[in-house]
Amino acid sequence: MTMRVTRIADAEPFSPVGHSGVGPVRLQGGTSTPTSDLTVALSHYLPGGSAELAPQEAETVYVVLSGELAMTAEGDDQILSAFDSVHFTPGTLRTVENRTHLPATMLVIRATPYRQNLRTV
Repeated sequence: MTMRVTRIADAEPFSPVGHSGVGPVRLQGGTSTPTSDLTVALSHYLPGGSAELAPQEAETVYVVLSGELAMTAEGDDQILSAFDSVHFTPGTLRTVENRTHLPATMLVIRATPYRQNLRTV
């Protein structure tokens, strides 16, 4: 067994396609860690920040840590506040939007699509 610590100061910033006013960093997964079955990211949404309509590539859980974020998927519009969470199945079309005047922070936990597909074969 091993333990892999990622300090927030060392987290890898990235720019996801279709996101505006969002500052995410990878805590686990991606190119800088050996995590293979999932990724964990911390996303900061500025007021008006959003993720445009896009399908989830893999099973994904969002946990709002602070502020409020509007989640819309297949006609269902929900406002999530601190410590609320949402689960999306692969292929679900969703949007995320900070409709408030304060920043919001969200933890994103996503299965690695390649690993997830191996389990279904």
